[in-house]
Amino acid sequence: MAPPGDCAVEIDALVKRYGGVAAVDGLSLRAGRGEVTALLGPNGAGKTTAIEICEGFRRADGGTVRVLGLDPAADARALKPRVGVMPQSGGVPGTAKAGEFLKLVASFHAAPLDTGALLERLGLTEHARTAFRRLSGGQQQRLSLAVAIVGRPELVFLDEPTTGLDPQARHATWELVAELRAAGVSVVLTTHYMEEAERLADRVVIVDHGRVVAEGSPAELTGAERQLRFRARPGLGLDELLTALPAGSAAKESPAGHYLVEGDVRPELLATVTAWCASNGVLAEDLRIERRTLEDVFLELTGRELRA
Repeated sequence: MAPPGDCAVEIDALVKRYGGVAAVDGLSLRAGRGEVTALLGPNGAGKTTAIEICEGFRRADGGTVRVLGLDPAADARALKPRVGVMPQSGGVPGTAKAGEFLKLVASFHAAPLDTGALLERLGLTEHARTAFRRLSGGQQQRLSLAVAIVGRPELVFLDEPTTGLDPQARHATWELVAELRAAGVSVVLTTHYMEEAERLADRVVIVDHGRVVAEGSPAELTGAERQLRFRARPGLGLDELLTALPAGSAAKESPAGHYLVEGDVRPELLATVTAWCASNGVLAEDLRIERRTLEDVFLELTGRELRA
């Protein structure tokens, strides 16, 4: 965790309630300056509420928040030119034409980015005269991103920045975020895409039920542990395999026909698994050794049940 002097965002014991429900329940985290911090969590975990408090759009019921060392509620006027915001949806008037609105926002800043070049970069040049409400969902997302960064902010909040984007637009967005970080801009983003967090984030914070349940770099969270995976016919009896594996190993089928072996993955373990498959007439397909992913960690911490 970044020391206080190096923080773009500091949240301590944050609480936000809606009626009797605590959307944020004692949340504490720090986002380092010049770093990308990713907030992960199931639907309803409190990520967006926490971000909106940092942006000054909502008031906290308890705890403290500092953004670039300032109170986002009391110091909103001082923060506005220094912070870029991309909300989860909306943020642009429906009748506003894409190019005109971006130029308007740029005019509020002392040294904005070139709006024409930014529209070109995000594939929006041909839609510069199109009203926001007539843009596709992906085009609206890209325009919202342009609005967030056109003023050369010190800190950018990106709430689900690549939702609804096709692969090309998603990769273009990732490149932009990487360039912001390289330029010293602090980025705080929420996302449901684990690959996005692994690729972009210096630090990942996993939130559930309004609290932090894990945090660290992607490498720290996933660790060095390796797994062996393979596909075969569903319903294999794994008890015999488990007795042959080294102590501390585990084997399971999830989902059907997909098998996972965890433990001290060495050549001996691989040989044991392949020998067992051969002796049981099992053709192991797509057999591979890989490290735990951020998605594995996320599901272990937050569960696999669907959230509303």
